[in-house]
Amino acid sequence: MRIAVFGATGRTGRPLVDQALDRGHEVVAFVRDATSLPSAIRDDDRVSVIEGDAYRGDGIDRAIGGDDPVDAVVSVLGQSSDGPDDLLTEAGRHVLAAMDRHGVDRLVTLVGAGVREEGESVSLGGKVMGSLLKLLARSTLEDAVDHVESVRASDARWTVVRGPRLTEGPHTGEFRHGTDLALGMRDAAARANVAEFVLECLEDDLYVHEMPKIADA
Repeated sequence: MRIAVFGATGRTGRPLVDQALDRGHEVVAFVRDATSLPSAIRDDDRVSVIEGDAYRGDGIDRAIGGDDPVDAVVSVLGQSSDGPDDLLTEAGRHVLAAMDRHGVDRLVTLVGAGVREEGESVSLGGKVMGSLLKLLARSTLEDAVDHVESVRASDARWTVVRGPRLTEGPHTGEFRHGTDLALGMRDAAARANVAEFVLECLEDDLYVHEMPKIADA
């Protein structure tokens, strides 16, 4: 596939791009600054680098449409301390609009496990973590919730991957996933394993219109 990756230089985006190439895909890497990508990635013939601003929507049409439209879009954008509070919401709105304009319908987006589905059963540890998020990172959580609402209301064939605490652990390929996966306070997921799961969702068309959670085994 030809995959547009938003957040390609981030801590989850980098292993995702590497694994996508290893699995035979082409990548359109959307970045604010091309020099933030390793030269080996920039110089790879299977990688197209598009500089832009996802929050303002600059460059998104070129990344998704362009001369060779993509087959799917992945968003692994993450909040930063100096970034806008509504990054995921605004960037997601621009991405969904561009997908609609260019006839691209497959989207996988990554958010935190603090985003709940209505009526979802949550473990005691999950409830504690949810309370802490509301207390310590309310704007980040609200942004993710608003983003997911927009995604769910769209015409896209979407998958929302929900991750617990993400780590820089090794890529083991050993992880659990499911819409009813119970996550506790000790659960975590290596970013490289999350990247693998995102690609599996694309390749095998998993969890369309669903919100699976993931955690290391």
